[in-house]
This record gives sequence, C-alpha cells and structure tokens, in this order.
Amino acid sequence: MSLSSQFELIYYAGVPGRGEHIRLLLEESGDPYTDTAAYSMEECREIVAKSLEGGDGNPPYYAPPLLRHEGLLISQTSNILMYIGQKVGLAGSKDGDAWRVNALALTALDGLSNEVHDCHHPIAVELYYEDQKEESARRSREWIKNRLPKHLAYWQKVLRSRAGPWLLGNEFTYADIVLFQCLDGTQFAFPKAMGQARESGEYDLVFQLWEGVKARPNIASYLASERRQKYDWGIYRYYPDNDVLSDKNSV
Repeated sequence: MSLSSQFELIYYAGVPGRGEHIRLLLEESGDPYTDTAAYSMEECREIVAKSLEGGDGNPPYYAPPLLRHEGLLISQTSNILMYIGQKVGLAGSKDGDAWRVNALALTALDGLSNEVHDCHHPIAVELYYEDQKEESARRSREWIKNRLPKHLAYWQKVLRSRAGPWLLGNEFTYADIVLFQCLDGTQFAFPKAMGQARESGEYDLVFQLWEGVKARPNIASYLASERRQKYDWGIYRYYPDNDVLSDKNSV
C-alpha cells in the first residue's frame, strides 16, 4: 500500500526493544520509513528526548517508541502497531478484526514481553540486575515452571481454533509479527526452557508460526541485514543463572 508520507519511528539505538515490533511490521509492509536507530547513540537520544516533549498539537509522552506520521505523533507500542496495521492493511479485513488483532497483540506483549522483562528485573527497573540477582533467579524458575506453559498453551489453543497457520486463520496480520518477536526474544532469554517446550511437541503450531513469520520474504531479508539489532540489555537478556529447564517438582 502506498502512503503519502513516510513513517518515522523514534526509538533508542543499540537494542531491538519495544521498537522492534514496529520495525518488523514496517519491513513486512514494504512501506518506506525512517528509524532513529540509524543514528549514533548520542544523536538518537537527543531526538528521542526532543520528540517526547510533543508540540504541534501533540502532548508530551512518557517514553518511546514514538511514531510520527502526517503530523500525528503517537506513543505506546500497541497503539502504534494498531495505527500502522490499519494503514497498511495488516489489521484484518472483517468487521471487528482491528480489535481482535489488537487484543492478540496485547496478550503477546503482556505475557511474553513484559513478564519476560520482569524476570531479570523483579524488584525494580532502576536497580541493576546484579542488585537483584537472587530474586531474578527465583522469579525465572517460577515463571518457567508456571507461566510459560500457560502462555504457550494459550497460543496453541488460538492456532488450533483456526483453519490456517496464522492467528486469524489464513489472513496474516501484525499480531502474528508481534507473537513472532515475543517468541524470538523469549528463546534468546530462555533457550533451555524454550528448547524443552519445542521438543515436547505440545506447542507445535506456535513454533510453526514462528518459523512461518521468519520465512516471509521481507522479514527474512530484514533479519539477515545489519538493521536487525542484536539482543543485549533491553527486554530480552540472557543470564545463565536464569536459564533453567522446567521442573514441575521444584520451586
């Protein structure tokens, strides 16, 4: 779909973070966009700080990611995804699909993004991981034991209810992209637990969706490019002490 002006993604450089869901959607759509991640860390932070002030009818915002398009400046990952998804035709085609897709995306972001982040920062975001290492390890064990299976079972249930490979059946939407990124990041943070889940065969449709999104031409090209930033200090972090196998008989 051709748009009259470029999308402008405003987010920090150096880590995929919450902006990655938006990048993946824009890459899939093929529409032109600019990304502050292309600038140096210092330049990027200056642009983010200035953009957060709002102006031109836009209010100040709390944190990135931000999207600027045709005079509108909006924040919040799910809000931006819903806006772009409808603009580029990836928010479903039936009445009510925009809300269904948004609900699915929000569920993925809640369970496999926010909860994963809180595994390595269970006490306070302001504290370093090293200052809450013991609590982080316990939180991770509990999450892998109790929460991860519930999340994966839910997505397996959604996909089993459809007559196609995607969350809306045969129609690909940005919710599939969001779930892909969440699964991808969780596999980075917890490779042992996710490997165990995959080998169990209980969530075959979930991992097939992950493979299917990864293989889409535009996304595959992006993932192989230097524009795809590596996981490190953002939402998805790998700490060996947190990377454990699920053990139903332990705490």
